[in-house]
Amino acid sequence: MGRQRLWTAEFIAMGVSSFFQYMAQYVLLATLPLFIMESLHGGDFEAGLAMTFFQVGTVCCRPFAGKWIDSYNKQKLLLGATGVFLALMLLFNFISSLPLILALRLVHGAVFAMGTTAAAALATLVLPDERKGEGIGYFAVFSNFAMVLGPFLGLLLLGFSPRLLFAFLAIIAGVTFWVSNRSQLPPEIVLPVKKKKQGHSLADFIEKQAVPTALLGGMVFFSYAGVITFIPLYLKTLGLETMTSMFFAAFALVIVLTRPLVGRAFDRIGAGSVIYPGFALFAAGLVVLGSSSSSGGMFAAAAVLGAGFGALSPAFQTIAIQSSPAVRAGVATATYFWSLDIFVGLGALGLSLISLQVGYQRMYMISAMVVLLAAIFYLVGFGRGGKK
Repeated sequence: MGRQRLWTAEFIAMGVSSFFQYMAQYVLLATLPLFIMESLHGGDFEAGLAMTFFQVGTVCCRPFAGKWIDSYNKQKLLLGATGVFLALMLLFNFISSLPLILALRLVHGAVFAMGTTAAAALATLVLPDERKGEGIGYFAVFSNFAMVLGPFLGLLLLGFSPRLLFAFLAIIAGVTFWVSNRSQLPPEIVLPVKKKKQGHSLADFIEKQAVPTALLGGMVFFSYAGVITFIPLYLKTLGLETMTSMFFAAFALVIVLTRPLVGRAFDRIGAGSVIYPGFALFAAGLVVLGSSSSSGGMFAAAAVLGAGFGALSPAFQTIAIQSSPAVRAGVATATYFWSLDIFVGLGALGLSLISLQVGYQRMYMISAMVVLLAAIFYLVGFGRGGKK
């Protein structure tokens, strides 16, 4: 008897939905500060507020997203989230002031939390149990591609005109809405399990079984924040600013190329076969990053970082979901993503303060120590074998 199918129409639809939602975010991340400064005559502070308001919306909505996804019809929630996403991207075509941008970004953060959590939860539920690790690994590739293509396309379109940029966002939001809602998923996947319990508790918003893994994943993303936030500035100080896009392209390409091996190893051998090498590679990549000053060294760092991060991120997400009951897939997914949201924010803030005191090179060395500390916590808490 052959293995169950991985690439079903439903799984692909959720992956494409996730891709375009992340695409819009990365496009805006790269272009909105420039638009605010050049078209609305704002300063660095006003430009930074656009990201701050988005993060506030995401962090505030993420735990509620998990509860709602497990409590209501998941497909209808995705319909609502992608519908509001489409409306927001259309409204960006008519913005003319900073307060309107910040209001849209606040709502966008909340809708992003709901839409991406719903897509990830549904993708997980349609995957066969024996191929969860492999499937979640492939699912993460969709957001990795968005990370590479988003800033490139956004800056290219902004170079022509802001009108073209915002029209593009409206188009991809329309595609997201269509792809996400074109097929009817089985009732056993989209409908919630009826509960006798009434009222609210902390467990409605956070899946305790997923918390340890979410915290470990958060520590990895704390260090990852130093990569995505400070690489452009770091390379500029080294006189290598022209290779910034190539660094991120190499980083993402290695993630994509190693993802099939990582997913299969997780499912067939166990989590430890992926996570321990992932810790070693990611920490080593940060050390190479902090000790190199040549383009060759930067490419090597990008490749090693990609291999390590590409192993750790989907592995921890898989463990967080598999350690939780299937009926709480939404809350487990939200718990994991919420931790990442918080730690990325803490990383961007904390590592910026560290870099001001000791410089970028030592900052990356400290980031490597955080990754090694997470590895020790994993060894103590999860041991050497098993799925956990």
